[in-house]
Amino acid sequence: MQPLSIGIIGAGRIGRLHAENLTLRTPRTNVLMVADVSEDAARDCARRYRIQHAVTDYRAVLESPEIEAVLICSSTDTHARMIEEAAEAGKHIFCEKPIALSLPAIDQALAAVDRAGVKLQTGFNRRFDPNYRRVRQAVEQGEIGQISIIHIVSRDPAPPSIEYVKVSGGMFLDMTIHDFDMARFLVGSEVEEVFTAAGVMVDPAIGEAGDVDTAVIMLRFANGVIGTIDNSRRAVYGYDQRVELLGSAGAIKTENNYPNSAVVSNGLSVHRDLPLNFFIERYTDSYVAELAAFVDAVLHDKPTPVSGQDGRTPVVMGLAAGKSYRENRPVRLSEVEHG
Repeated sequence: MQPLSIGIIGAGRIGRLHAENLTLRTPRTNVLMVADVSEDAARDCARRYRIQHAVTDYRAVLESPEIEAVLICSSTDTHARMIEEAAEAGKHIFCEKPIALSLPAIDQALAAVDRAGVKLQTGFNRRFDPNYRRVRQAVEQGEIGQISIIHIVSRDPAPPSIEYVKVSGGMFLDMTIHDFDMARFLVGSEVEEVFTAAGVMVDPAIGEAGDVDTAVIMLRFANGVIGTIDNSRRAVYGYDQRVELLGSAGAIKTENNYPNSAVVSNGLSVHRDLPLNFFIERYTDSYVAELAAFVDAVLHDKPTPVSGQDGRTPVVMGLAAGKSYRENRPVRLSEVEHG
């Protein structure tokens, strides 16, 4: 089987990570071109990972007859437009989350994908994390009986820059969006209603930028499960990523990942090193696995494991969470479903 020829749009942090994983850790791939508005970034990425072509205009990727699939790793405000253009060019598409910050833009992009008959995978890498996949397996196989409660903890070690906050779309669409996806994935049911309690408890500048940095969100699922998501932009001890599900026959939970398993015991305390400090270190394996799944889906003409609709629904949840916070009431997803 011939390798899949790929072009990467965006050579920032996530684009470089995907370039590294494709060129060094993903069989049956051939990365031919990387594009970035910064010529230096594109050239550096190409040099570092031995990619033949570096360009500043992403359209060169879409116009190349050799390239079969594209990774869209550019800024969020470009995702939907590039999905449409890539679909029209007949390219299969892997796009980082979110597809867009508005539902009409997402729907227009997904319609273009459907018309073109190409594949689209949304970059929710946590679905491929071994810890979370084991939780999903326990639910699917009924190991803990009928699920009643899910609790997700997701806290960053430090807030992003204020410049990033201003263009991020807000915490619910930038950070919590991963947790919304995990809630659906782990429980195996859709969320019908959310209620948000949130505030600014980390940095007043985040509030001045119109965002929040601390939140607890309650979820009500169609199958009756109740869930909570616990978010903070600051956990000084590291990247805090945990989940627990309670069922009629037991419970399952995951703990944080650590750089080692050593435990120090002395006359003062029993302790260990801090958890892995951020998402690239914590989710190293899942980033590799999601790209392998995308490549496999394209080469073997299978559905992608994280569809465009999977990319849309967490945005609906994020919009509902924001509305709930602003109006201080539970909000059903049906209230915002159609934009």
